[in-house]
Amino acid sequence: MLTLYVKTGCFHCRKVLDTGKELGISFEEENIADDAIAAELVARGGKRQVPYLVDSERGIEMYESMDIDRYLREQYPKH
Repeated sequence: MLTLYVKTGCFHCRKVLDTGKELGISFEEENIADDAIAAELVARGGKRQVPYLVDSERGIEMYESMDIDRYLREQYPKH
């Protein structure tokens, strides 16, 4: 399962969501506008920074939209 931590209005989050749409990937979105979700993000990654991807099937977690974009294109190419 792919989980993406996002924030409403975040340009970099939109960029990753658009990549997912292009590749036919769906995410479970977690919005850090909810304080409990924000605390969960900090506990996972150490920062309140979005986007943050969690790929639970592959054991991968990462910040930075460009890194996430590259990872998605390499691991989940469109068929």
